[in-house]
Amino acid sequence: MPVLDVTPDLDARTITINAEFAASIDRVWQVYADPRQLEKIWGPPTYPATVVDHDLRPGGRVTYYMTSPEGEKFGGYWKVESVDEPDSFTFLDGFADGDLNPITDMPESRNSYAFVERDGKTIATYISTYDSAEALQKVLDMGVVEGASSAINQIDEFLAS
Repeated sequence: MPVLDVTPDLDARTITINAEFAASIDRVWQVYADPRQLEKIWGPPTYPATVVDHDLRPGGRVTYYMTSPEGEKFGGYWKVESVDEPDSFTFLDGFADGDLNPITDMPESRNSYAFVERDGKTIATYISTYDSAEALQKVLDMGVVEGASSAINQIDEFLAS
């Protein structure tokens, strides 16, 4: 299991996930840089993702939806803020409607994904920061820790295939 630990912190309004992958930093980077690969790991295993737009550069946008086992679609978006390939990228992540437009009354998080290679493995640190403790609590109640952990835990198996 790649996820080493998950730390929600209501005072800091953050969720921090640390993971380790049995792959080089360049290989892990490609999972996020290639929309077809991102689809394989973004979202829990029972909610596969479909990436519609993918522009992983500062000012770019990534839009996607996840499909439930019942066929219901849940949209989301990234507004990419910074990219330092293959070490890190930051983006705003939010919920989207059926046309992939932001749902403004749902929480949006500022995310920092950082990768460091050690001994042929990649250590990843994922930090999501919310505007308020209430926004963080809302996504915690929605199962974000379980969903994000199960999504990240798919990466090693995907990389090995």
